[in-house]
Amino acid sequence: MSKLTDQSYLTTNQYKDAGNLNARLDIHRRFSTNPYGWFNWVFDTLSKLSKEANVLELGTGSGALWSNIADKVPAQWNITLSDLSQGMLDAAWRNLVVTGRNYKFEQIDAQSIPYKDETFDIVIANHMLYHVPDLNKALAEIKRVLKKDGCLIATTGGESHMKEITDWLRRLDKDHDFSPFTLSFTLENGAEQLEKFFSKVTMSRYEDSLLVTEVGPLMDYLRSAIRSSEVSEDGFIKIKADLENELKKDRGIFISKDSGLFQAVK
Repeated sequence: MSKLTDQSYLTTNQYKDAGNLNARLDIHRRFSTNPYGWFNWVFDTLSKLSKEANVLELGTGSGALWSNIADKVPAQWNITLSDLSQGMLDAAWRNLVVTGRNYKFEQIDAQSIPYKDETFDIVIANHMLYHVPDLNKALAEIKRVLKKDGCLIATTGGESHMKEITDWLRRLDKDHDFSPFTLSFTLENGAEQLEKFFSKVTMSRYEDSLLVTEVGPLMDYLRSAIRSSEVSEDGFIKIKADLENELKKDRGIFISKDSGLFQAVK
């Protein structure tokens, strides 16, 4: 089983707390070239769906979506935030309790959602469906808990998303498989999988890239994506030196991005 869908590894290592995720979110927050912001763009789609809605987010992580759009969330929305990792839910609660909003937090496996049929108007899966071991089972569950004409918003990356990061990781460990983490559910193959369960599927891309002007946050990102025990410290030192030399030659280190969302109607 790939680590990307190994629920034990994900909950006890990669996402046991918000540390690794925060390192990855930070580089996007600081160095994205599109000033509008990913979370604002995602919410633009959400806000068109319903003024009064029962909302479920699967894989909420640290609650970054909601903390970034806290002043925009309709007061009439009833929102349940869930994650497989209790550590991530703890982080989400800490980040969101200061908003004064009454979010509900639950530990949920997307493959077995503990709600009755037709409970939710909106289900959100923000960069998480590629972590699900049985994606068809999860999509069937999402469809089941959505009301008639309810909508799934599923975000993910394209096959070339952050390809430079993948190249650097491969330099750290030539024997490790660093295929793009989104490969099981991408902007290229997601529609075909969603159309098995939903009556209407549309896809939108968010235009963006990274121009990184500091090596430190980039190294934090690389360390967050791979366990230190799998790579020698000498490897990290070599990559850091190469990146510092690249930064001296150019005004920034360019990293391509290809992210977007699917809107799937039941």
